[in-house]
Amino acid sequence: MTTTDPQGAPPPDAALAHGLRPRHLTMMGLGSAIGAGLFLGSGQAIGTAGPAVLVSYAIAGAIVVLVMRMLAEMASALPSSGSFSVYAEAALGRWAGFLLGWLYWFMLIMVLGVEVTGVAGIVAGWWPGVPQWVVAAVVVALLGGINLVGVRQFGEAEFWFALIKVAAIVGFLVVGALVVVGVVPVSGSVLGDWAAHGGFAPAGWAGVAAGLLAVAFAFGGIEIVAIAAAEARDPRDAVARATRTILWRILFFYVGSVAIIVALVAWDDAAALVSPFVSVLELAGFDGAARLMEVVVVLALLSAFNANVYGTSRMLYSLGQRDDAPSAVTKVSRREVPWVSVLVSVFFGVVAVGLNWLLPDSLLSILLNAVGSALFVVWLLITVSQLRLRPRLEAEAARSGEPMRLRMWGYPWLSRVTLAALVGLAGLMLSDDAARAQIVATAGLVVVILVVYALTRRVRPGRG
Repeated sequence: MTTTDPQGAPPPDAALAHGLRPRHLTMMGLGSAIGAGLFLGSGQAIGTAGPAVLVSYAIAGAIVVLVMRMLAEMASALPSSGSFSVYAEAALGRWAGFLLGWLYWFMLIMVLGVEVTGVAGIVAGWWPGVPQWVVAAVVVALLGGINLVGVRQFGEAEFWFALIKVAAIVGFLVVGALVVVGVVPVSGSVLGDWAAHGGFAPAGWAGVAAGLLAVAFAFGGIEIVAIAAAEARDPRDAVARATRTILWRILFFYVGSVAIIVALVAWDDAAALVSPFVSVLELAGFDGAARLMEVVVVLALLSAFNANVYGTSRMLYSLGQRDDAPSAVTKVSRREVPWVSVLVSVFFGVVAVGLNWLLPDSLLSILLNAVGSALFVVWLLITVSQLRLRPRLEAEAARSGEPMRLRMWGYPWLSRVTLAALVGLAGLMLSDDAARAQIVATAGLVVVILVVYALTRRVRPGRG
């Protein structure tokens, strides 16, 4: 069994293929972060904070950029399929690696169920005669198969999925900008008329804070770049190159899109904000905009499902390597794919689909609430891990004579500022009823995972 060495270096993923290229990682990061949360969830955030939601997105985006820079620093020095789970173990102890690995796996499994359910619901609206379970089965079989064929094929599929989403965003930005500057004449624009709707910040700083809660985890998904880096041809260089470019692009796409929306759609127009991208396109005279955005949302959900199957399978594989999951999940196919981990993740993804359809709303909401702020725990422990590991990474770089490929800006002060911002975000969440429910549910899940960890160590101590 390969283990983490005393210097904190993760186990090498030698059994896995190394077929991913920097373009795959770049588009994978863009595609994973640009999903249905932007296309549909942005309307809810705008309705909460008004045009000042731009400040909320800027603050949330800044936090994510800093967290991802820290993760990229560790990933470029210690590429591993277990990513932040491995780094947390090296920095804080085995309990932290166990907690992050299983918390992230559970979070993505539940998200898989939501994504398939969403695709099935939209497609069933196009072809009412097709049962939703048939659509779900086709999606699971097709994308599960892509993950089994090989990492290069997965990378290509995710590249094209993401490219379509990015093209849709770029097209939206171009159309919206033409409307804003008056090249495309429209009627009903509220550009420059915010005063009639309460001004830039109709709810004041309280609205900005509420908007921050609504958008805090909208950027989730980008962390898959660090997981995938272990299967790149040159892992250390690939993750450094990918993260340098995607962070600012994602921030631009999010803030740019929302800026167009708040310029052209009244923030208090609840009907228009149900699907804000559709509202802007219809304002510009695009017939069939609703159906077009439905297609884009389906592609976004398919892309996210594809990436999340990959993320869950690699995290499970890494947990198996570290004796924190059954050893069977470390089996690798001739195509150098951890096929048992892929099948396990797909199976539980199907179970999650069933839970979405069968569970009472109350029980389902508890599970989804537990997922809601799980990403916060991941970001928090990434930050703490980087603060602990940076001196070790620098010492190792000095011993080897090879400089670190990528460094966190302004260490340690900017890392500490990020940690303080995350603690502040937790306080903000505790002040909001809906967010508080998420924090409590996630805390309960964390306790369950740590209890399981304690029991497994008592029954089978394994490595220290």
